[in-house]
Amino acid sequence: MDNQAIAKVQYLQRQAASLLIYQSVLTGEVGGAFLDLLQAIRYKEADARSCLQAYGNYFKSLATLNQNWEDYLILKILRSDNPFSKLAQQQDIESLPVPLIAAVEHDLQILQTLYECSCAVLSEWVQSVAHLPVSPVIWYVESDNVETVETLHVTSLQKFENWADATEMLASYYRQYGTGLFAEYKALRWQANNFVGIKNPDSVKISELVGYELQYEALLKNTEFLLAGVGALHVLLYGSRGSGKSSLVKALLNEYWQRGLRLLEVAKSELKDLPMIVEQLRSVPQKFIVFVDDLSFEDDDDAFKALKVVLEGNLTARAKNVVVYATSNRRHLIREYFADRPAPRDNDEVHAWDTMQEKLSFSDRFGLTLTFEGADQNTYLKIVRHLALLAGINIDDKDLQYQALQWATRHNGRSGRTARQFVDYLKADIAVFGEKT
Repeated sequence: MDNQAIAKVQYLQRQAASLLIYQSVLTGEVGGAFLDLLQAIRYKEADARSCLQAYGNYFKSLATLNQNWEDYLILKILRSDNPFSKLAQQQDIESLPVPLIAAVEHDLQILQTLYECSCAVLSEWVQSVAHLPVSPVIWYVESDNVETVETLHVTSLQKFENWADATEMLASYYRQYGTGLFAEYKALRWQANNFVGIKNPDSVKISELVGYELQYEALLKNTEFLLAGVGALHVLLYGSRGSGKSSLVKALLNEYWQRGLRLLEVAKSELKDLPMIVEQLRSVPQKFIVFVDDLSFEDDDDAFKALKVVLEGNLTARAKNVVVYATSNRRHLIREYFADRPAPRDNDEVHAWDTMQEKLSFSDRFGLTLTFEGADQNTYLKIVRHLALLAGINIDDKDLQYQALQWATRHNGRSGRTARQFVDYLKADIAVFGEKT
């Protein structure tokens, strides 16, 4: 490498080290590999083997994410959880501290310089250091044509001649779409006192669901209320197993996530943390469905008390961006025994009827209860036909009905879940062994 190229590399290192607010952009495997590569090639007598290894690590880290360096860098900026992005979600940019704005403009100019250090440039430097006849393979992928909120803002930032001028645009983005895990993932779970992103959430779509149209319409309308910030209700989805209760909630995410909806899965064992979870979500711009699947309680369950606080409220104002959607096969969520029923025995509770009524009325604390009855034969066959159509299965309707009813008899009875299992099996059978005549 010539002295000019070495000076450029050392300049980039100083720039990266001088970030004030956006240090997190260069954390992670890709950012670390980028900095390691700069370090490996910064000297005139740099070791060729170390440079090649560092370039290989950098190439692999980008290939793993299937992203270009330029897109990766901007996405990290959009998702960065830092003092500026947090305050921008709560205040107008005019009211933010002047030194904070100056620091953001400083960092954006630095990140623009790093953005211009493409994989092609790095490949040429490594070729020079290692004295290779040709430069190492350059990582580059064509961006897909799917327009999401993030990809649109990636393009917007790229259009700025001077990234420091994009400060106001970024503040607006953070205020509308948030940062960190909630910007990166559309589905999360609460685990060991932390939010954990779910990389591959269930892809079920509302168009795949059929048979309970009135329930679907009611839940969609309530979710629209949540997105509009106008008093959505907590919802209990109660009914037969396999009727599609959980699938409907998951389908809402795929329908509305680009409008800021997030699905947060909370296990029953973690419900004790629910009031704390809601407080952490209160100031976040996204709208959250707290999803509790297969809900039921034992007597004197701490989780029951925590959920009751969230459903009924306390002195703290209710968070308008959070609702609970719970599914259950039990209409009365708290398990009751015959021994619990009042009887004139010694040492029994005086007002035992009151205690029993509190247990039985717990489900009433949900503002909306949707009942999913067991599928009759017509409903079951309607679901089968719909799923078979979506799967591209083209066999005689009478034959399809006969096989579907035989499947239900031999397996789990008539339900939406059974219908999907049958269609999945039939699709695989046709794919492997061909259509039967």
